[in-house]
Amino acid sequence: MGALRDVTGEPMTQMGETVVAASGVDLTFETNDGPVHALKGVDLEIGKGEFVSFIGPSGCGKTTFLRCIAALETPTGGTLTVNGMSPDEARRARAYGYVFQAAGLYPWRTIGGNIRLPLEIMGYDKAAQAERVARVLELVDLAGFEKKYPWQLSGGMQQRASIARALAFDADILLMDEPFGALDEIVRDHLNEQLLALWARTGKTIGFVTHSIPEAVYLSTKIVVMSPRPGRITDVIESPLPKERPLDIRDSKEFIEVAHRVREGLRAGHEA
Repeated sequence: MGALRDVTGEPMTQMGETVVAASGVDLTFETNDGPVHALKGVDLEIGKGEFVSFIGPSGCGKTTFLRCIAALETPTGGTLTVNGMSPDEARRARAYGYVFQAAGLYPWRTIGGNIRLPLEIMGYDKAAQAERVARVLELVDLAGFEKKYPWQLSGGMQQRASIARALAFDADILLMDEPFGALDEIVRDHLNEQLLALWARTGKTIGFVTHSIPEAVYLSTKIVVMSPRPGRITDVIESPLPKERPLDIRDSKEFIEVAHRVREGLRAGHEA
């Protein structure tokens, strides 16, 4: 098996280099009802090529932290860097793609048109757009659906198109905020398998928010367990599972032990 390559065909760097570094990150929102402490003292490093899931109860700050990485929110304390830059500098350097909870596809544009949109904004010529659209549709198993409209696709296929759009300009980092949360369990399992295969083919660094313990354990190389507000990290679990993960690995002793540790971390966060 040859070296992994990104969607442009270029060889990828190896896992290990620090991509995201957070030290003492705090975030307080000022509201009419007083301050809301969303994050408190968050320390975390994410290495290149890692698949890191954030899990915790609703309102624990996991999505807020992801949005801080993406420069959609600004911490009020501590330091946060992405590829050695501020999150805003990383945004302008097109360091990441972001996949939201809803697919967010424009109904009046075809699937290809939706995927092309960021490329159009960034000024890619038509030939480059066509090449990238074809490549990412192949990556998410939607080849042949370029001329379809969102309403002609299932919910799972729409989310795959949303992932393709985030991959189109070949950012090294993919940030995903509960992309499969609204889907039924069968579709979710299938997309989890496809996402792992996509990660293996591209070597992207992935930050993934979820409420599902089995999903976090199945997908991740590292699981970040967070407490109720103010969001703090209660545990960081390095997965012992192999990179190749069939769905039935969820019945293994190792999987069950990691899931138990995640559950214990969530419980400890509530009791703290």
